[in-house]
Amino acid sequence: QVQLVESGGGLVQAGDSLRLSCAASGGAFSTYPMAWFRQAPGKERDFVASISSSGAYSNYADSVKGRFTISRDNNKKAVYLQTNNLKPGHTAVYYCAVRSRWTGINPHGSKYWGQGTHVTVSS
Repeated sequence: QVQLVESGGGLVQAGDSLRLSCAASGGAFSTYPMAWFRQAPGKERDFVASISSSGAYSNYADSVKGRFTISRDNNKKAVYLQTNNLKPGHTAVYYCAVRSRWTGINPHGSKYWGQGTHVTVSS
């Protein structure tokens, strides 16, 4: 069983940056592809970014390319999402997930989920 705990969310203004973190416990973290998803109020959970188990490969939703960066530290059993130049449309609960593979964007391809961290961007 893998436990994931996200942190780093908060209330920020448009143009600000946040670094979201996801700490993992249990399991063999260095073998897991990981991903970030987000869910805005009243909307479905959407793919944001994913990263291979080694960190060598990553994939991004078109809407965040060039603005968000996913990374990981296998020694610390953590995955990160650097979010820059945030906009009100980025307001959502951000979730990290253990994936079956680093490619693919369907939330149903996730094995484990964290509880999420709230990001609110004011204009």
